[in-house]
Amino acid sequence: MKPRAGTTVLIVDDSRTVRRLMSNMLQQSGYRTLEAEDGAQGIELARTHKPNLIFMDVMMPGMDGFQATRKLQTDVDTQDIPVIIVSGNQQATIRTWVRKIGARGFIAKPFERGEFFRRLERALY
Repeated sequence: MKPRAGTTVLIVDDSRTVRRLMSNMLQQSGYRTLEAEDGAQGIELARTHKPNLIFMDVMMPGMDGFQATRKLQTDVDTQDIPVIIVSGNQQATIRTWVRKIGARGFIAKPFERGEFFRRLERALY
């Protein structure tokens, strides 16, 4: 599915490699991207730019992805932005937390391109 013009996705991950991979896939498909290397920077970019969707890593130094997502979900300016949690940990506890904090979905690392875009489209459309 081709994105609407200007559809922006924020990628929050402490791994530059993961951010680049996701950003390249999204840009090749017509999405604009923003990148943050930690939860606090992700919150700031979300408040400033109001992206259409956020991919949020769980394990990051400082503010982790769960803390950042909770802050986004309780802020009137960002609470309507869908968040997809990204983690290398597929345990049930992670998936339970995803639901508790109000995220729209979960994708495990490593992910394949088709699954990545299915999750994105499910959250956006």
